[in-house]
Amino acid sequence: MKRARKLGADAAEAAVTQSRATEVAVRDGKLEAVEGSESKDAGLRVFFGKRQAGVSFSDLSEDGVSLAVERAIAMAKLAPEDPYCGLVEADYLAPDVPELALYETPHWTSEDLSRLAQTVETAARDVSGITMTETAFASTGETASASVSSNGVSHTARRSNSGYGVSVIAASDSGMERDYSMTSARRVADLRDCAEIGKEAGERTVSRLGATQMSSGNRPVIFDRRVSARFLGSLEGAISGPSIARGVSFLRDQMGQQVFGEHINIIDDPHRPWGLGSRPVDGEGLANIRRKIIENGMLTTWLLNSPSARQLGLEPNGYATRSLGGSPGVSSTNLHIEPGEQSREEIIADISDGLLITEMFSPSQNPNTGDWSVGVSGFAILSGEIAHPVSEITVAGNLKDIFARLIPANDLKFWSSTNAPSLLVDNLSVGGA
Repeated sequence: MKRARKLGADAAEAAVTQSRATEVAVRDGKLEAVEGSESKDAGLRVFFGKRQAGVSFSDLSEDGVSLAVERAIAMAKLAPEDPYCGLVEADYLAPDVPELALYETPHWTSEDLSRLAQTVETAARDVSGITMTETAFASTGETASASVSSNGVSHTARRSNSGYGVSVIAASDSGMERDYSMTSARRVADLRDCAEIGKEAGERTVSRLGATQMSSGNRPVIFDRRVSARFLGSLEGAISGPSIARGVSFLRDQMGQQVFGEHINIIDDPHRPWGLGSRPVDGEGLANIRRKIIENGMLTTWLLNSPSARQLGLEPNGYATRSLGGSPGVSSTNLHIEPGEQSREEIIADISDGLLITEMFSPSQNPNTGDWSVGVSGFAILSGEIAHPVSEITVAGNLKDIFARLIPANDLKFWSSTNAPSLLVDNLSVGGA
């Protein structure tokens, strides 16, 4: 950063990240692969007035750094002006950076990883009907990063991550099916049990055998918590500052409006201890807070970085993400839908003819209108009970209507950075046979 300033840059920011990881794969109880990786990468962004350019690079030698700085300077001088670019104003920077519990010293050896992967695989293969392992794995790793900006940012972070999982295949006269289960966490104590993961993968796979198509029509649809968080991804894209600034969001005129039912609260919590999405400040150095993005069904905020905030005439609010050498993006941190009162089983018991979705394939979405469709598989619901597996089905609707009709179950689990309980849509178009 100092080199860039000496070469005339009005402002600059730089970041370095380093990571290392080990992953072991086994199949049929035998070691299949051991992969160790280590990387160190850097990024630099420089500004000349309203012109900017950035570079990312991995050669951190004296010559490599000098070349990267010179290239960034040369590109910035030739770049077109962007009236909204620039580092965030210093007055917005967080005065204090909280210490978050995000790092545990990795202690698993490759032998430990092999044993864990074999344990998960054994539990999956013990399920009657499982005929083959696609892969079983265990991994551990850590990442460290540092960033500085000429406006006063100076920040370091360290994170750990470990996990294991398995994918298996079941076969019968009706064909073959595969499914999986896995767990990932920043500290080992938060991982689900190996036997639980393996058994879940095996039972999921076997339960899919003999799938048939479902007749077309409108019916109640339940999205299992395994897939329901996809709706949070759609919401996040629709309320991101850059999308709103470009006018390419189906929610662009919905600020302060009722988007979900009054029983829906959606919360972003950046400081959750050991959270997979936690961060003490945002990617531009702004303070971030726990916030109800949806409160009693009402949209309360956009997800802003400083460029989109300037374009919209608003203040940035702590959702910027850093990219090495690039302009900041936006994202939530630990996002979840609050659970409802009924269990998934109770919701199913009230459905005479419906669909339980457990897997979704390649959703298609029009960001301007909210029209949405996706291929799915899962289970038919008949007379209040899960009846039989179904596949080769499409569900479709408009996300504005879907959001307004969502009813959450009470089975929320914090197993990822984006989490939701099982969700019921009481009337959705289902395309089948």
